[in-house]
Amino acid sequence: MPRLFIAIDLPEVVKAQLTALCSGFPGARWVPPEQLHLTLRFIGDADDRQLAQLQVRLAAISLPRFCLSLQKTGCFPSARQPRVLWISIQKVPALFQLVTDIEHAVTATGFPTEHRPYTPHITLARLKDGQPEDFAAYQAKHADLSPTPFAVNEFHLYASILTRDGAIHRRKGTFPLTIDGGT
Repeated sequence: MPRLFIAIDLPEVVKAQLTALCSGFPGARWVPPEQLHLTLRFIGDADDRQLAQLQVRLAAISLPRFCLSLQKTGCFPSARQPRVLWISIQKVPALFQLVTDIEHAVTATGFPTEHRPYTPHITLARLKDGQPEDFAAYQAKHADLSPTPFAVNEFHLYASILTRDGAIHRRKGTFPLTIDGGT
């Protein structure tokens, strides 16, 4: 059974900017450039019936296109215990409306509600033994990041298949945003 998630793909110019950030942190397992994306909702395991229902509900979302921009580096769960290195995304109302509409589609399909608040970010690396001083040095090195804004014209439903060599992401649907929210 595939594990599903919904995401925004990044333009190549943004992936190139992010790839330039993928060094200088001891012991980091960097996300490959082709897998960099902005997750909107992780769903988990789904059968074929759930997948089909979800595709129909996601296709019914009608929202306008919008722009986003990268912000600054951060980590989860905290700077004292860095385990996931990420870059934040500009918090714009259109992004949160899209996440809200996706959440309604996901729960209407029968998946559990996501209770954690949405934190828009792109995962850059996973850290086995991240140290606070390494994170502080990394963050200082990239404090003057000046990213290029990028347009969001669509979002995607992916199936993630775990293998010994890492996850393989297969697109299961593309859902365009409209030009003016109604056409």
